[in-house]
Order: sequence, then C-alpha cells, then structure tokens
Amino acid sequence: MNGTKEKAADLPPAGLPPAGPPLQLDRFIPYRLSVLTNTVSMVIASAYEREFGLSIPQWRVMAVLAQSPELSAIEVAERTAMDKVAVSRALQGLIDSKRVLRAFDKGDRRRSILRLSAAGQAVYTRVAPMALRYEAELLGALSPEDQRTLDDLLTRLMEQAKSMQTR
Repeated sequence: MNGTKEKAADLPPAGLPPAGPPLQLDRFIPYRLSVLTNTVSMVIASAYEREFGLSIPQWRVMAVLAQSPELSAIEVAERTAMDKVAVSRALQGLIDSKRVLRAFDKGDRRRSILRLSAAGQAVYTRVAPMALRYEAELLGALSPEDQRTLDDLLTRLMEQAKSMQTR
C-alpha cells in the first residue's frame, strides 16, 4: 500500500453486480428461515438445557436416534443437516453422559452404530412432549388451513433446496 487508506464508500460492493439490487436481510428468505429456526430452537432449548443439560445439537441427535436407531454418525449428520464436527461433539457428550451407546458394525469396524441408552430414552420421553407442546403453542398463531399450507410450503422448499444441492 502507498500509505493511503481507502474509505468503505470507495470500495465496490463485494459479490454484487454493479447495478444489482441491495440485499435486504429482513426480506431474504434464507436469512429469515435461519433466524426463525434459531429463535424457535433457543426458546425450547432453554427448558431442556436447564432440566437435562442438553445442547441443541445433542437434542437433535437424540431425537433422530429415537426415531431411527442404529444410525452411523454420518447418517445422523445427513438427517439433521448439521455439520459433522457438531454431530461428533454432540455425540461425544451424549456418550460421556451415557445417553447414547456406540457399537461397531461387525462387517465394517470403521462404521459405528449409535442408539439411545435406557438413560437416553428416559430423557427423550420427557423432552419430546415438551417439544410437542412448544410446537403446538407456536403453531397456535396459525389457522389449521395455514398450518397445512405451511407444511406444504416447507416440504416444497426442502425438495427444491435438495434438488439445488445436486447441481
């Protein structure tokens, strides 16, 4: 550099075409969905974190294993759309607290098989009704017809997002 500082106003906008419209986060659907997801998760998470010492990733892992026991860590990551490191940390905490059991596939010793322990199942059976009550309260803001529409829209958006991943 020659000792002069550029002002931010003098720099071209990063990643935007010169004449493109500005990104308005409060109208940008991916941002809004992310904020909504985080807000919803944090409200219920405070209850199960306080009572059971569970983090959001740990609860997600437990919920997936309760529905689909004997998955590998990679399969849990795929079903939760969480990154492998977050799943690994969540699993380690759940294994350390004896809420998840890990065995190894007899055919492939590199593949671990995960399932809830009796203690993990007991926690799940207490947290799941809390989660369902919270969901019901949240959805209470919508009419039954709006709830069906939301479900349909979320399904369609998920299918579209998945199709975009394969491009």
